[in-house]
Amino acid sequence: MATILAGRRLLLLRRCAAGRRLLGTAAEASPGGEEAGGEAIYVRNPSSSSTRDETSVSMPMSFMTGSVVGKRFYRDATVRRADDGNGWTVMLDYRTLKTPAKRPLKLHSRTLAMAVAAEWEYQEQDGIRPFTMPLMKLACTALERVPLTRTKIISNLMQKFHQDLVFCRSPADDELTKGVYEKQKEKIDPILDWVNSEFGVKPVVYTSFLGGKQDERLAKAVETVLKDANDYELASIDAMAAAAHSLVIPLAIFRGKLGVDESIELIRLEEDHQVDRWGLVEGGHDVDIADLKVQMSSAVVFLQLSWLK
Repeated sequence: MATILAGRRLLLLRRCAAGRRLLGTAAEASPGGEEAGGEAIYVRNPSSSSTRDETSVSMPMSFMTGSVVGKRFYRDATVRRADDGNGWTVMLDYRTLKTPAKRPLKLHSRTLAMAVAAEWEYQEQDGIRPFTMPLMKLACTALERVPLTRTKIISNLMQKFHQDLVFCRSPADDELTKGVYEKQKEKIDPILDWVNSEFGVKPVVYTSFLGGKQDERLAKAVETVLKDANDYELASIDAMAAAAHSLVIPLAIFRGKLGVDESIELIRLEEDHQVDRWGLVEGGHDVDIADLKVQMSSAVVFLQLSWLK
């Protein structure tokens, strides 16, 4: 009996080893699919008596907010054409990646799909860390949240538009804020001039923390831009607006007026002035700067990759 059991164990180990070798061969297929000289073939898991879906994998809802959602369970991350030929999907070995809502992560841009796959490829063996995968989060937002809550997203953005960062001006007659005022004149006035030329309405500048009221024509013009944006674009604009406390700055990026570095300089203009005067707090200001750079840069990269094929 012991001999029979040992033989069965040996046979099982050999089958598992063969399965891993086969899986490795399939995962090493070119991400280019058809462009690489033929449609890439992805094998299914070797024989299994389980009834669960072995051809796809979904991320838990905690993926959108969690720090670690489990250990790495795949060998390679690649891309392939969607089954219907419309768009691209990310493959974790032989499994099709799905969103937390269990929908296939199907992206219209192969370049964007490859960037998302790269985030999965660079995950460590000891854990999948969603906070290192901003493009994956934005993709899930664009595919799931934006189509269902588009009206609410636009409404929330427009409610904050009148209190936009670029419309708020520090008092010029206060010794403590005079330096900030001068920097705002130098850096933000060109953006206000751009708003005037882009939308045909001169924005109102105010010094009250309670904000002011912009011309209704300007608000309508901005709202039209948001309504005309596709789901990927709106997801990017919303993410940038949340990080920047401004809608004008993301729109300037969207229309090609600003780059990432210029945008971060405008967002941090007042705080950087205080840092120059009083000094940087390690573990505070430096962390905030790094976090802002990640949020703004990832949203801009997502936006630009979504425009590519």
